[in-house]
Order: sequence, then C-alpha cells, then structure tokens
Amino acid sequence: MEATVLREIAEEFGAPVYVYDSGQIRSQFERLTRAFSQIPRLKLNYAAKALSNLTILRLMKHLGSGLDTVSIQEVRLGLLAGFAPQDIIYTPNGVSLEEIEEAAALGVRINIDNLSILEQFGTRHPEIPVCIRINPHVMAGGNSKISVGHIDSKFGISIHQIPHLLRIVDLTGMRVNGIHMHTGSDILDIDVFLYASEILFDTALQFKDLEFIDFGSGFKVPYREGDIQTNVEELGERLGGRFNAFCKEYGRELTLAFEPGKFLVSQAGYFMARVNVVKQTTSTVFAGVDSGFNHLIRPMLYGASHEIVNISNPDGKERYYSVVGYICETDTFGSNRRISEITEGDLLCFKNAGAYCFTMASNYNSRYRPAEVLWHEGKAYLIRERETFEDLVRNQVDLPALFDPQVADAH
Repeated sequence: MEATVLREIAEEFGAPVYVYDSGQIRSQFERLTRAFSQIPRLKLNYAAKALSNLTILRLMKHLGSGLDTVSIQEVRLGLLAGFAPQDIIYTPNGVSLEEIEEAAALGVRINIDNLSILEQFGTRHPEIPVCIRINPHVMAGGNSKISVGHIDSKFGISIHQIPHLLRIVDLTGMRVNGIHMHTGSDILDIDVFLYASEILFDTALQFKDLEFIDFGSGFKVPYREGDIQTNVEELGERLGGRFNAFCKEYGRELTLAFEPGKFLVSQAGYFMARVNVVKQTTSTVFAGVDSGFNHLIRPMLYGASHEIVNISNPDGKERYYSVVGYICETDTFGSNRRISEITEGDLLCFKNAGAYCFTMASNYNSRYRPAEVLWHEGKAYLIRERETFEDLVRNQVDLPALFDPQVADAH
C-alpha cells in the first residue's frame, strides 16, 4: 500500500491502527491455488488463529477457503462468519474431551492429536469420523518456538505410536477420514517438507477410509526486500505430482488440504504508530512510539523482524534508530534500524503485520487495543473499533464495600 493511503487512514481512524489489504490477501490465496493446480481436489483451510477478525473470515469464505480452527471460540467465529460446518476443521491441543464433543455437536470436522482423547472420543462417539494429527518427528521452522513437528513437541501422535493408534481404532470401531501433520512455521527447505510428507503417505496407507490428507502449512513469507521465502510453486509441482501418484496407489482420489495462515495475511497487514519522543543516549537514538508489545509482541516474543518505515518522511535521509514502545518493561520493536530521519509526531509503519499481531495483542499496562481497518477496492472500512476505558472495566466486578466501611454502612 502507498504511504499516502496509509497516512490518510491513520488520520481518519487514528493511531495506533492495524490496516489489512484485501487485494494482497486475494493475491496470496490465488498464488497458492495456482501452485497446486494439478491437484483435482485441493482444499485451503485458512488458519483463523493468524487473524480472526470476522470481516477477514468473511473475506476468506468469499475467496473459497475453508477454515482451520484451534478452539471452540474460533469454531463459533467461523460459523458466525458464514462457514458451513463441514468446511471447518477443528484441531485443538490439550483441550478437554468436553470441548471436542461441543465442537463435534456443531458438525465441524474433528482432528485429534493424542491417544488418550482419541480412545475416549472413539468409545463415546464411534459414529463420528475423525482426522488424526501425526507427529512425524521432523524438525522444521524458523524458530524453536514455532517448530511443532519434532520429537519433543507436544503436538501430534508419534509415528512410533501408530500400532497403538491402530489398536484404538480397531477397538472402538471409529472411522478415520483424514491424516494431518504440521511441522512448523517459516519453512524454507522444501526437501524437509517432502521428507515429512513421505512419512505421512506411509502412515496414510494404514487407513482405508481416508477422504483427505492435510499437510499443514508454515510457508515462509519475505519480511524485507530481497528476503528469502518458501518457493510454493516448486513445492506445488513436486508435492502435487507425488500426491497424485499416491492417490493412484491408494486406489481413489483424495483431497489435498493445507491450512495457510501467515502466508495469506502477513504481507497484507500494516501497523501504524506515532512517534512520541526521539531520545538520544550515549550510544543510541531511540524513537519511542505510542504503542508497545501489548499491540505487537512478535519481536519481543520470538525475535520476529518487521520492516519499519517512516511514512511521514519516506524520502528523508536515513539514520540509525532503535524503535521502542511505551510499555514499562524492555519493549523493543527493532534495534539500530536504518530509517528515514524521524521527528516527534511522525507516523511509523510496521510491515508484515497481518499474522499473529492483533490476535496476540493484550491490555498489558491497562492500555487499549487498537482499531482494525480493511482496505478493500480503494476504500477503507473500520472492522474493529479502538477500545475505550469502558472496555477495560466491562467484565470487572467492582466491590468497593469490601475495603471502605463508609460505603458498607451506606448499604
């Protein structure tokens, strides 16, 4: 998006503010679809946890996506956004059997990732088909905190437990309609992904009633000019051909499913914050903004890098700044970044702010969460209002009489 448009949006809706470009989301969805065009039955299930605003979910449905959910709340958001239950897959981790049963009662597809719950659910509901999440014991992803398919991960049923899994399926009489894996995020090495896929194919041969195989996602997007990214076109060509060959071996056409989140929305997102203060210390120039890790935690949580641009002075002389927030804790967005000269009052834009940004925002330091805006076909639409003080205290129960005898006497 152009700096002039972003500045106009910030003037209209205030800052800090998140902005999402629907055209970029559409472009990514179509790119991934084209990459796997050789697959007769392809299903993209958008990972709601990346960005769960209702308007974004409605956009995904409009594009033809299904929905990948990890909580009963995301399931309900998906239904509210208009997704048919059969187009929603529910892949929780560590939740109660009761929550899984609640999701099943809503008619969505169920994906189970541990033997204990699988046996309990299969015993009580053998008539409900389930997908099974396999842990292929493959280390993949850009950071240990987002690598979820390795041997020490809490996710999935170990490939070494397949015999036990098969005994549970036989004992309960349940039907397995899908096999799933997700190795991690920011995957670059296609060969590693394909290696894990072979493990999934081998596992799939153990089940005779499959309808789909879900390969997760984790495709890396570029975070700066010239940054490396997953070559989804090459992956589509290589995995697509292998999948079609497997379907012939299996004896019928299966659906190839993915659950992209970051790939679809990351580059479509922009976060804007205004500079409160420029502070020179003995060794650093800080640009302090009216935001913090309460709005954008990824840099502090796992070292994520977001390009930062001064859209108030995009063509100015570059200088080095450390961009920091207003949270009363170490709160750094970027250290020693080359940014066009910053003055107090300037508007800074953080790119790649579409995925795992607003959804991980909080009210830490009793700060308000920002507004969200959708840029769609040349017009800006408010899709979430900025929080107010009333929002902060809405669900708190104020009991002044506990500590003030005069109030207690008045009652």
